[in-house]
Amino acid sequence: MNDTAPGADLHPGLDLANSRVTAPGGLVTDLIDTPAGATRWLAERGLIPAGAELREACASRLRSMREQIRALLNARVGQLEPPPAALREINFVITHVPTAAELHWDPALGLHRAKPHPTDQVVDHALGVLAADTADLLTSADAERLAACESKPCQRFLLRTGRRQWCSVRCGDRARAARAYARKARLVP
Repeated sequence: MNDTAPGADLHPGLDLANSRVTAPGGLVTDLIDTPAGATRWLAERGLIPAGAELREACASRLRSMREQIRALLNARVGQLEPPPAALREINFVITHVPTAAELHWDPALGLHRAKPHPTDQVVDHALGVLAADTADLLTSADAERLAACESKPCQRFLLRTGRRQWCSVRCGDRARAARAYARKARLVP
């Protein structure tokens, strides 16, 4: 399923939450289930530099962040208190991301500023962007439009526009077909 849910193009945190999709029949598509998939997902969104390559430990951190974001989105949609562990993790990531280039000394260059780019710092930065975006989403006017797709078994989130209740045309068609089948089944004795 390559189509993005409404709002995912504006909020990378929402997009990350939707990176694992369950389709009818229990078919699961996980865009970040491998280091290569996680690298591709982050690169396509401009969250890591070209040529970066994630290892399993970093991909695992991205999947963990996805679960924390999903927990926060589920709580918001369900009008529940957010899980404390999810809040702690999001806040930890937001506050531990370096925002400025470090000051270095090199005899040939003298004092200069440079951002280190080991993979873990690249992933720290990407996770920080995703965590901050999620915090922004959950505290903005868009939070009122946040919804879970109403087509089962889909588990994606969207920002409602008008009366739209589904994350994609495919989910909308599936939900309408299920309702029509249910109506027909009730009419048949």
